[in-house]
Amino acid sequence: MRVAIFGAGGVGAYFGGRLAQAGEDVTFIARGSHLEALRDNGLQVQSVAGDFVVKPAQATDDPAAVGEVDVVLVAVKAWQVPEAAAMMAPLVGSNTVVVPLENGVEAPDQLAAELGQEHVAGGLCRIISYIAAPGVIHHVGAEPYVAFGELDNRLSRRLERLRAAFDRAAGVTAEIPADIKVAMWRKFLLIATFSGVGAVTRAPIGVVRSRPKTRAMLQQALREIYDVGRARGVALEEEAIEAATTFMDNLPPEATASMQRDILEGRPSELESQNGAVVRLGAEAGVETPLHRFIYSALLPLELRSRGELDFSIT
Repeated sequence: MRVAIFGAGGVGAYFGGRLAQAGEDVTFIARGSHLEALRDNGLQVQSVAGDFVVKPAQATDDPAAVGEVDVVLVAVKAWQVPEAAAMMAPLVGSNTVVVPLENGVEAPDQLAAELGQEHVAGGLCRIISYIAAPGVIHHVGAEPYVAFGELDNRLSRRLERLRAAFDRAAGVTAEIPADIKVAMWRKFLLIATFSGVGAVTRAPIGVVRSRPKTRAMLQQALREIYDVGRARGVALEEEAIEAATTFMDNLPPEATASMQRDILEGRPSELESQNGAVVRLGAEAGVETPLHRFIYSALLPLELRSRGELDFSIT
């Protein structure tokens, strides 16, 4: 199976590396010093599930040089998806399936707008990993997991082939859920709450969950996303709120979300794709989302500052 990994960071490089390790024909779309290191030294993964090296690693910054593939795994930041979709057109042939692994729920529509609905599936992943140095990925926690499915939930040969490829790979659990949109919204419900409340309080999860008023914020944020999803026809069940709460209650007390860290450290973040998306999608569905609107509005100046659209000092 020919696979292109569009976005060879902590997520894409790990899952692509495992597929390459299992014998699949994998090409990483990367750039800069990371690309140079992949070409020169291969991909090195330091993992709690077992270290491994892919050498040589096929890597390029030119999708046209790769040509049509069977699968594109999209692992850029959520806010980069529209731009990435336009760049990945040379990878997409008549039988190609594009699987987004971003946080959020808007990527399939964004990809379909550029590439065509017939080429796009739903997807998500769970892993804690990052680029430790050019060409080096550090997987520090969470059992690596991917889920994907056709957006109408039909079984398809193309995704069965992808699941079989992951089944042959070490260090990954792969699943085709009964309802991929429910699976994506369950993750969205968790990550947008964890990220948004963490960022606006500037506190780790142990503090947020232990104080009655901030714990109430977590519960309200979860409920607002649940209500938006239900209003948009997603078959979420109340248990999704309980599961997300349990997950956050079992995180290490010092844990923070990647969006939270990006905002507090002055980097562009997924604010628009997480809390901003809750507000937008809620407005479209006629559902009020006052807490997410507050979180989004409160964090937006920092987001715009990180992107060079506002200039102000912080003392």
